Amino acid sequence: MAGPAVSTEAFDIAERLARARGVDAAELAGRLPDIVIRAREVAATVVHGAHGRRRAGTGENFWQFRPFGAGEAAHRIDWRRSARDDRLFVREREWEAAHSYFLWMDCSPSMGFVSSLALEPKLDRALTLGLALADVLMRGGERIGLLGLTHPMSTRDIIERLAQALVSAGASARGELPEGAALPGGAKALLISDFLCDPQALAERLAALAGNGAAGALMMIADPAEETFPFEGETIFLDTDSRATLRAGRAQSWRDAYVERLARHRDEIARAAAAVGFSLHIHRTDRPAAEAALSLSFALASGLERV
Repeated sequence: MAGPAVSTEAFDIAERLARARGVDAAELAGRLPDIVIRAREVAATVVHGAHGRRRAGTGENFWQFRPFGAGEAAHRIDWRRSARDDRLFVREREWEAAHSYFLWMDCSPSMGFVSSLALEPKLDRALTLGLALADVLMRGGERIGLLGLTHPMSTRDIIERLAQALVSAGASARGELPEGAALPGGAKALLISDFLCDPQALAERLAALAGNGAAGALMMIADPAEETFPFEGETIFLDTDSRATLRAGRAQSWRDAYVERLARHRDEIARAAAAVGFSLHIHRTDRPAAEAALSLSFALASGLERV
């Protein structure tokens, strides 16, 4: 599928062409400090809204007391807590079976696109969401790494560590498809992109990633202009991965065909994800980043179990 279209007038065509063709490594490094700050803000919102991902399990750290249920073994009763009430209570411990999560945020040229309808470029939103979710997962006791760039780790400065790894990766982080090596069994993959790519090529990469039983989720980032096709009159369309351009005299006459083609493309992406048990989520850049992060955090809390 071709890259996003850009409606232009003579006075701003150069600026929009530059923005649609992405950012280089130096510009990305300059933007990352602001992205890191936003990621921390989004992570704090998610943790507050979802209360983390702690749950009962077989670990050693105390989590909560709960009433003793009929049929449970008597040795589970906490007699000291029960002595302060007229009911029996059980001491629950926090789950400590950490998972390994592998993140991939698409830094290819099409992710640099931003329309006047969006709050920020797709690239900035993808990085903000990925880094924020890394922090949320870290607080939940999980290990997080960048697919093909770092080993999974659990450290309080996870956002800064991953941001630095992206800067150091340079051009190797600008492919439009994730690395296709099989993930360890039981690992989780979080892939964030506009997925304006060949669905068959993506399906092959997803099959490779899930080959050992890994589960995962895709977050599709969309600029509102890419969904609504708000272009009127003479419009210049360009391919973000090349220098090809196309001039349309009456862009509005293309709207219905474009919307139909976009729907087919998304159906193909959804089928590629479903074939390996990955879930698909769609987020528009005219919506708050915290909204998407909170939604995906609940999907993570459910375990991303394969179907």
